[in-house]
Amino acid sequence: MKRHIAREKAFQILFQLDMIDEDMEQTIQEQLEEVEEDEFLHNLVKGVARERSTIDEKISSNLEKWSFNRIPSVEKTVLRIATYEINYLSDIPENVSINEAVELAKRYGDEKSGKFVNGVLSKIIKK
Repeated sequence: MKRHIAREKAFQILFQLDMIDEDMEQTIQEQLEEVEEDEFLHNLVKGVARERSTIDEKISSNLEKWSFNRIPSVEKTVLRIATYEINYLSDIPENVSINEAVELAKRYGDEKSGKFVNGVLSKIIKK
């Protein structure tokens, strides 16, 4: 599976987890069983879930005129994935993570989502 597709699948799984109040580990396992075995996809989903509080803190500290709780779920999920990649996956160039995140935000969010995600991630990589 190409990494672009794996990111999109990871987005779908993590977005669903954000929307429902279920056992995270069980839901992750069920969702990952439904897709082709892919190490990158599994790493993204499990890594974001495992590091979620640290990732959310990092995103929060880079917001201007926004509170973390006000961020729509689409943008929040995209930011979590990209922040995980930037901070925990050294084999992926930061600009690739940002570009992929912006594309996901444009596809699943509204017309301002890509610009918002780009702005937050640009601040994250500067720190």
